[in-house]
Amino acid sequence: MSDLFSEKAKDWDVNGMVLQLSNATSSAILENIDFNDQMKVMDFGAGTGLITSQVAPFVDSITAVDISQAMLEKLSEKLGSDSKVQTICQDITVQPLAQKFDVIMSAMAMHHVEDTNLLIQRFAEHLDSGAKIALADLDEEDGTFHPVDVEGVFHDGFNRDNLKEILEKKGFGDIQFVTAHTVNKETKNYPIFLVTAVKN
Repeated sequence: MSDLFSEKAKDWDVNGMVLQLSNATSSAILENIDFNDQMKVMDFGAGTGLITSQVAPFVDSITAVDISQAMLEKLSEKLGSDSKVQTICQDITVQPLAQKFDVIMSAMAMHHVEDTNLLIQRFAEHLDSGAKIALADLDEEDGTFHPVDVEGVFHDGFNRDNLKEILEKKGFGDIQFVTAHTVNKETKNYPIFLVTAVKN
């Protein structure tokens, strides 16, 4: 599979919009999840580790999962020998990991996965009961957030009620949404939600 983010990885961390969004999302995740130094966390769609690097100081370990090797190489370069962070280049919808986590977090990755039902199912399979998810992505929008010709975007954001229904069907409860950030573009504003939930 071609790496759609190989070019973007080069200057991802100096993109002002990406940095603003990552900082706001990290803050929202840290405010809404009580991390502790015993926790094992998956960062799904970890990219260059902008969320991983914010959360790592508060947990035991983070498994940074992405299908872009170029992005994960950037993450490894940045974090150096941080033994808390392991990178795995793998599509967990096709090939799940052989481990379970206390928290699965994700920022702006879900809209790159075609089958949302399957993705949430995989998240559930990687969690024991009582474990949590913290997922940030675009609220449903009109398709103008991404350039028209961009590859690998399967959803123009998500309707919160529809996503809540999927989460409930896959065994999650205590589902709560907050608006973590709003991306302001020239002609439009795009809210970013954070949904947290507990596996039943």
